[in-house]
Amino acid sequence: MKPILCGMRVVEAAAFVAAPLGGMTLAQMGADVIRIDTLGGGLDYKRWPVTRDDVSLFWCGLNKSKRSVALDLSKPEAREIAMALITAPGEDAGILLTNFPPRGWLDHDKLKERRADLIQLTVQGDRHGGSAVDYTINSRVGIPYITGDERGAATNEAVNHVLPAWDLVTGQMAAVGLLAAERHRLKTGQGQHVKLPLEDVALAAVSHLGLIAEAQLGQQRERHGNELFGAFGRDFKTADGERVIVVGLTLKQWQAISEAMGLNEAVKALGDRLGLDLDLEGHRFQARKELGALVEAWMSRHSFAQAAEALTKQGACWGKYQTLTQLVTQDEACSPANPMFRTIDQPGVGPHLAAGLPLNFSGMDRIPAGTAPTLGQHTGEVLFELLGVSQAQFGDLRDRGVV
Repeated sequence: MKPILCGMRVVEAAAFVAAPLGGMTLAQMGADVIRIDTLGGGLDYKRWPVTRDDVSLFWCGLNKSKRSVALDLSKPEAREIAMALITAPGEDAGILLTNFPPRGWLDHDKLKERRADLIQLTVQGDRHGGSAVDYTINSRVGIPYITGDERGAATNEAVNHVLPAWDLVTGQMAAVGLLAAERHRLKTGQGQHVKLPLEDVALAAVSHLGLIAEAQLGQQRERHGNELFGAFGRDFKTADGERVIVVGLTLKQWQAISEAMGLNEAVKALGDRLGLDLDLEGHRFQARKELGALVEAWMSRHSFAQAAEALTKQGACWGKYQTLTQLVTQDEACSPANPMFRTIDQPGVGPHLAAGLPLNFSGMDRIPAGTAPTLGQHTGEVLFELLGVSQAQFGDLRDRGVV
């Protein structure tokens, strides 16, 4: 059975995380995603992490299953080729994904003159087109002031995190936006320019989570370290030094923890003493220090194996802290036993585990993870296929340094 997006063609001119992730998401659903880069590689071509031979694992990871075209975009002829590829005919083509400013060869109005039903999605820093990245956006929406140890509040310390969360959400939004625009075109024949500001993605997320309303109501969110806000959950150390997290977000989850540790009577007594109904998640948050002391005492008397057995038996929500090395060497979920993964032989990197699409459609087989292209690997193939460039013409372009 054909992949769900088989036949769709997307041209990508992008760098870093959000837009390349959006393109890869479409590629892993079967779309033909053609990435255009300048000769020698784009802004993210050597981004860390890298191998000992300076091959970017970052670039390879975010460009799996795409085709690569490399052009000397400083030359007018190369820019003309890029525009021709973007606007090449085809019912399921004429789709551009970029996070570069929409000017020059990426100017939407100029491209639309060549193809009236063009769909272009431009990922922006802010809604005015200003420059921004995940980490500057994160600082703006206040997250570093509610992240980290609660003692940091006294010094107004900002705590950055290492996960580019807004980039990741924006990448998925980019894929959704293109699919929505393509559906609109199928129904109306109309293309459009969709703009997706990274800043607005972050602002929308903190709004959806109630953080903006909370601040407007004068309830400045405090830091709570590793404690889950609004319920019970934090890290604990077992008797043999392993660290686990237990979460009692729902009543069922909390009852499972209490039952596994034999804490029912102690919890009831604590609730009576504090005047709290600990069946309520908000009340468990209010009593988090006292409840944490009960759980901590139990953990200190039990090994990891004992804790794991007791919590799993009761169906509790818990997890073990592990390093990335432990994840890839010890965890079955991060192995070919999980059908999302397979071992690929990436040129310049060698064999390693790679993830395909997390979505698992019941009506078709899962598309296995593919390799990323080498830079410019498909330039000739794409130009022959989409623009009818002959072997002789391609040789001339290559000799003149255009491709």
